[in-house]
Amino acid sequence: MTTAARPTFEPARGGQGRGEKDLSAISKQYSSRDLPSHTKLKFREHGQGTSEELRSRDFRRELEEREHEKDKSSSRRGTDSRESKRSKLDQLPTTSLDADDPIDEDDDSDDNDSDDDAAALMAELSRIRKERAAENARKEAEKRQEEERIRMENILSGNPLLNYSAQATKSDIKVKRRWDDDVVFKNCARSEPEKKKDNFINDSLRSDFHRKFMEKYVK
Repeated sequence: MTTAARPTFEPARGGQGRGEKDLSAISKQYSSRDLPSHTKLKFREHGQGTSEELRSRDFRRELEEREHEKDKSSSRRGTDSRESKRSKLDQLPTTSLDADDPIDEDDDSDDNDSDDDAAALMAELSRIRKERAAENARKEAEKRQEEERIRMENILSGNPLLNYSAQATKSDIKVKRRWDDDVVFKNCARSEPEKKKDNFINDSLRSDFHRKFMEKYVK
């Protein structure tokens, strides 16, 4: 029998020859991700908001200037819109205007008109809601009355004693018989004797079988 396949101590121990490797040796292979990287910190360059640049700036003055510019632009926009409205009114011919229509209106009058329109719309909306609520309540009341009327009609028509009238005869209030009252095979089980329940007694002389046997063959 060959011993080529039998394990020995030499392959497990390893060596330094060709195709052999010492298990205690440290591997010299490594990954590129294991290399050191990002070994330097990044600093702000000139123009990226360094501490020297921020130290020399006056943020309060810049904020006030921006707010002032915004106020000026908003006021200029408002004056331009009012002037454009007035110019359009001036360009209209006087013949196309009604005698009651004012030619020049202020912003206060526009605000008052808008407030009046909003109040009128809210009043109209509340009135419509009240009308709808009243309509729904009326429909619910009519529905309940109809259901109550139908229920009372069913109660009165279901009882022949309450539905009796002067024109009705005695045959009208007579209780109707069932269709199976006079059949031949109805209630046949009443005449049959009741089956007695068998009682088990652990005594051969007092058992039911022994008594029946004695009554039949001995007496």
